[in-house]
Amino acid sequence: MDTLSWTLLFVAGGSLLALGYAALKTKWIFRQRVENPKLAQIGGFVSDGAMAFLTREYKVLIPFVVIVAAFLAIANQGALKFQAVAFVVGATASALAGFIGMKVATAANSRTTQAAQGGLIPALKVAFSGGSVMGMSVVGLSMLGFCILLFLGRLRFGSSFESLSGTILPVITGFSLGASSMALFARVGGGIFTKAADVGADLVGKVEAGIPEDDHRNPATIADNVGDNVGDVAGMGADLFESYVGSIIGAMVLGASVAGSEAYRTTLVMFPLILAVAGILAAMIGVLFVRVKEGQSPQAALNKGTFGAAGIAAVFSFLLCRFLLGGNEGWLAIFFSSVLGMVAGTLIGMITEHYTGTGTRPVIKIVKACETGPATTLISGMGVGMVSAFPPIIIIVAAILSSEALSGLYGIAIAALGMLMTLGIQLAVDAYGPIADNAGGLAEMSEFPPEVREITDELDAVGNTTAAIGKGFAIGSAALTAIILFSAFQKQVGVGVINLVDPKVVSGVLLGAVLPYLFSSMAMNAVGEAAFDMIKEVRRQFRENPGILKETAQPDYKKCVDISTASALKGMIIPGVVAVLTPVLVGFIGGPAMLAGTLIGVTASGVVLAIFMSNAGGAWDNAKKMIEGGASQGKGSEAHKAAVVGDTVGDPFKDTAGPSLNILIKLMAVISLVIAPMLKNFWGL
Repeated sequence: MDTLSWTLLFVAGGSLLALGYAALKTKWIFRQRVENPKLAQIGGFVSDGAMAFLTREYKVLIPFVVIVAAFLAIANQGALKFQAVAFVVGATASALAGFIGMKVATAANSRTTQAAQGGLIPALKVAFSGGSVMGMSVVGLSMLGFCILLFLGRLRFGSSFESLSGTILPVITGFSLGASSMALFARVGGGIFTKAADVGADLVGKVEAGIPEDDHRNPATIADNVGDNVGDVAGMGADLFESYVGSIIGAMVLGASVAGSEAYRTTLVMFPLILAVAGILAAMIGVLFVRVKEGQSPQAALNKGTFGAAGIAAVFSFLLCRFLLGGNEGWLAIFFSSVLGMVAGTLIGMITEHYTGTGTRPVIKIVKACETGPATTLISGMGVGMVSAFPPIIIIVAAILSSEALSGLYGIAIAALGMLMTLGIQLAVDAYGPIADNAGGLAEMSEFPPEVREITDELDAVGNTTAAIGKGFAIGSAALTAIILFSAFQKQVGVGVINLVDPKVVSGVLLGAVLPYLFSSMAMNAVGEAAFDMIKEVRRQFRENPGILKETAQPDYKKCVDISTASALKGMIIPGVVAVLTPVLVGFIGGPAMLAGTLIGVTASGVVLAIFMSNAGGAWDNAKKMIEGGASQGKGSEAHKAAVVGDTVGDPFKDTAGPSLNILIKLMAVISLVIAPMLKNFWGL
């Protein structure tokens, strides 16, 4: 049996393992009963709103998918026309992962609240199980997509190295493009939705009306809870699905360019897929470590699972490198490259926690600044965000240089994959956050006893930390993935040394450097406009229906959900079009060298800006939570009002513009890789 054939069987097995786990956990979650009628009703509102938004979003994106697929089929020549099929498979797999994750998360939230009546242990079990369905669905569907495309490629083009490197790999880049396109719209649209609702709920409900967060009298509170799922479950899932697929494809393309025999290079091409399947198995074992005892922090249980999975993945990586690559020099260097990626991802997460976590020095500094008003709050938070960008960049640079010294460009690709190897559990921990957050909101709206809210608050506090770490991790993986996709583009298009004093290259760098700011401004303005409409609507309901605050009338939740949905769908279009068209126009008008400069500029600028925005927003958020917990005279004080302003500014930073930049830099790189054969023909390279 040839290498491609047995790899296909291995990948199919990994896919079935992950999807089987997700199916069993989904069945278990839906078997848990929601016995409180009010909880079931409000949980139903959140679930219906989330699924309605996702359905409308996908309907809007169908024409886009059709147009891009038609372009790939028409613009490409010969076998590369099959990129259109790969693109549709990537878009469909990403959409399906989002749908499954959202469906289960919005079922798990009310069941977590119900389980919290029995204590912390059952509540954590339900919340984490809901998150693990998202994690395993993402890795399982990505492997299924690779399996389908490789099988069709082998059937149509054969299994020789020439067919694999010259035809099948360029075709499969369309899979990454499909995943990237869906991710961009999911992230931007989800970010606009959630922050429009959040800003409206906070400013009018908490500041003006003086009612608690997640109070059932607030008309925007259902939209706010829907937004947590739209942005942090479907959005984050699509983001990391794209990174996962992109890192694997980039590594496969670079593996084909390594010097050596055809058999060795074929093994290097297939090795990223084998490593990814080993990561799925490690993540599933890591899930078993997530157990909490009474009196123990949920964070400790989640850390056991995450670090346990990483340790097992490192062992698997060593064994695979030894037995698959051991007959060649450099197998140990490839293993160390994968470990470097794991270590870099962990360090970036720890640094993110330091700059954004509750009780840390940078956040305490912002709390102190809140005592002197909103202006010093904003200045202090922006300062923290700016300085927080430096350490992760040093780690990313160290990972790039070290892995390149060990194994060349292929080493960087393996480091990127190493960072994402245990994505199944990393995404499970990340998706746990919004489920726990929703559970707390549902407990408040359903008027559960204070002891239940205490348990959901404990879960939510851990969720805030995992969310911040997840965003830092996503940025780090995006940086490495973009670099290997750029390297793969350079190989495919035939651009050798890039002359940095070439006017076209310099122009491309400048253009790329400004794009993240243009993109962020469009996302932030969309949030501002949507929030303005939401604030007007909440004020109108309070004004025209005084019975809402007196609890004699029901707010119109649906109207607020509709405002967020319409704003998100409208606001995601233009940023998406800019991201998709820019590399195409630059490549065909300015040439491959100018496009290479653009990719350098957008990656360097985008990574730094994304870290700054995500960490500044996270620090403002936790400064507000510290004050609400009793610091600086607590809730209702002038410091609290200043903190709410900081948190409101930080919301679109950390949940809309910042996370969307990860996808912008990866999407532009993968579009460049996909159109590389067209550019090569067009410019006669």
